[in-house]
Amino acid sequence: MTGRVTSFDVAEAAGVSQSTVSRALRGEPSIGTETVARIVAAAAALDYVPSDRARDLSRGTTKRIAMVVDLENPLWSLLVGRLHDLLADLSYHLTLIAGHPDSEVLDPALLGGGIDGVILSTVALDSTLPAILQRRSVPTVLLQRYTEGGELDSSVADDRAGGAASAQILLDAGHRRIGALLGPRNTSTGRDREAGFRECLADAGIELDEALVRMGSFDFSHGYESVSGLFSGETESPTALFCSNDSIAFGALNRACELGIAVPGDLAIVGFDDLEQASWATLSLSTVHVPFDDMLHSAVTMLMERIAGRTGLGRRVIHPVYPVLRSTHGD
Repeated sequence: MTGRVTSFDVAEAAGVSQSTVSRALRGEPSIGTETVARIVAAAAALDYVPSDRARDLSRGTTKRIAMVVDLENPLWSLLVGRLHDLLADLSYHLTLIAGHPDSEVLDPALLGGGIDGVILSTVALDSTLPAILQRRSVPTVLLQRYTEGGELDSSVADDRAGGAASAQILLDAGHRRIGALLGPRNTSTGRDREAGFRECLADAGIELDEALVRMGSFDFSHGYESVSGLFSGETESPTALFCSNDSIAFGALNRACELGIAVPGDLAIVGFDDLEQASWATLSLSTVHVPFDDMLHSAVTMLMERIAGRTGLGRRVIHPVYPVLRSTHGD
């Protein structure tokens, strides 16, 4: 026999139907012992290996979880490996779907029945995909960000508190002329981190000079290009910068180095996330630690509960953050 051996081949060899083969190999008691023995012997003679995917589909599950990632967001590579390991421990496989989380092109891949659940990691506040998945009863959990409405479960960091902590780091270091390189306001991370940062400054009696504020993406180029503009001589430069994530901070640090701006002597910089690179001796970035492992664990736990049949309103698990003081914030 050439080609892959299937359950139909086993059925033919054993003189039974394909469905009988499937039930016998699943261990269902309705199949007689003599029939089971004949099927097992035929399977062994043909070197038949049952397909995990086919078996799972027959049970109404695929043991596959899809994660939608935006490749422009640098955090996806950090999250994917850890999520893969968590799911593997639960005998689930991870499927990556790359693209913008609001693209309708994603719908067939997510709604075609080839997955048991979805983790969305980079949604905007007004994203439509979460609502689509909810209407189609696809178990879904939001990771790192949430959307308006709160119908779906989400696992996020306390971004508002983290923004306040970032401001406090710079205030405690004696800075008063503070700039901000902020993330997109149409994301919960960008909006909440900005809100916490502004609130802390306001509580300290400091009004943020809008001439020192730059909006942009959560990426290296935002930090790099913003420092060029803030130190162009058109306005009095800040003595400190809050960066809405570490990638922005890395860009700001790199451009400051090129311009001969001493950090933290001329410019203090604080990031957000505490990526592994932030602890490198060449960067030593002061930042806010986000507990990504804890966020992943709670996201997977909630998703498994939904797959198992849990119903009810969406839950939002907010994980605490804390400042990590290194060398870029000043004394």
